[in-house]
Amino acid sequence: MSEQGTEHSLDSFDAAERNAALVAQVQAGGGSAVETSNVNMHMHSFFSYNAEGWSPTHLAWAAHQAGFCAGGLCDFDVLDGLEEYLAAGRTVGLRTAVHMETRATFSEYADVDISSPGEPGVTYIMGGGFARVPEAGSPQESQLAAFRDGARARNEALIARLNQKVPDIALDYAGQVLPLTPSGNATERHIISAYVDRAHAVFEDPERLMAFLSELLEKDVSAVQTLLADRPSLEEAMRSRLAKRGGLGYVQPSVDAFPPVETFLSWVAGCDAIPMITWLDGSSGGESNPREMCEHLCAKGAGALNIVPDRNWNIADPDARAEKIGNLKAIVDVAVDMGLPVNIGTEMNKLGLPFVDDLDGSVLSEFKETFLSGARIMVGHTLLARYAAFPYMGSAAAAEFSGVAERNRCFESVGALAALSNDQADLLEEMGPERALSWFRDRISV
Repeated sequence: MSEQGTEHSLDSFDAAERNAALVAQVQAGGGSAVETSNVNMHMHSFFSYNAEGWSPTHLAWAAHQAGFCAGGLCDFDVLDGLEEYLAAGRTVGLRTAVHMETRATFSEYADVDISSPGEPGVTYIMGGGFARVPEAGSPQESQLAAFRDGARARNEALIARLNQKVPDIALDYAGQVLPLTPSGNATERHIISAYVDRAHAVFEDPERLMAFLSELLEKDVSAVQTLLADRPSLEEAMRSRLAKRGGLGYVQPSVDAFPPVETFLSWVAGCDAIPMITWLDGSSGGESNPREMCEHLCAKGAGALNIVPDRNWNIADPDARAEKIGNLKAIVDVAVDMGLPVNIGTEMNKLGLPFVDDLDGSVLSEFKETFLSGARIMVGHTLLARYAAFPYMGSAAAAEFSGVAERNRCFESVGALAALSNDQADLLEEMGPERALSWFRDRISV
């Protein structure tokens, strides 16, 4: 198989084929670049939505080739890629962590926008460093299934509303949306892609297609012609018209559309992961006082913060850019003062987003050490939780460390160790938690 064909197989919906493609790439000598001091700890895979259709295996391979010192998987509502991503990291020699993201209601901010624009009281929220998928039959597994089921119910309701509004391109969720996903966890972006595909299938004649889209999108034919030559832009226009606020299928979420933040954060802690605050860009009313927001969520159990820095500096308008860089500095200052590890990344759920932030650039270099420290803590927590039953937010760590700074130093030191190999992972599993903890302690005390 050619190198291009092998790389394409990294995104096969067949897990065995993905793994075989990765092994073939490694055996072919596709080594990494020299390791850099850069990370992307927030990458979505095709288990929720990746704009390039990349699998967890492909993400690990690409991060390895780019010389990342660590990489983080973060999917919406599922942990389907967890074991695959951690295994791929061990195969290529990449430090890894796995997160999960969803939306939740935040009662203290019920009347203001937070991180979900136009939806007062709704916030994105995360769990960081899941070391294992919840055990079968456990309450944590049941709650994880509920997150997936809730996402599906919202998707089906959206399609039902849209099918009434655009009957010419009506979709069948099971037959035309779910096949776009490897494990049945479709997102709004999958739905929009399916509607675009359906429009092309129904209106095979180019002139009829342009006329239909012109009316639907309320754009003149020349604008539609331009969109048809640029699939990502067409999908964004369709998403705005069909699903976003003011769109044909949009409804303002009710208080029971998403779980309360308390439910999600408690579930994350029950999985021995790190309950994590998310932050958009500081422009909403809910984010205008970042310390207050973080204190509210920390009181509910949060112990880390996620930022997508690109939103705060990669902006054309100089005034808006200056304001949002100031917002970024304010939230990082709060996190550092509160001892919150900061997780960063670019998401990769929209074409055109960078694969990695420029931590040596004129803006982000100021925060580089904070961001790298956060990445190492996520990796260290993952290792200690998985092999040593010693999670960052667990009772054993709380009893051992008198303050958050000391705890951060320990977990960061573990996360800075060389990436774990498959042989080392097998050895740690054989050791059991107590001996594995000693193994890690010995290595960071040298």
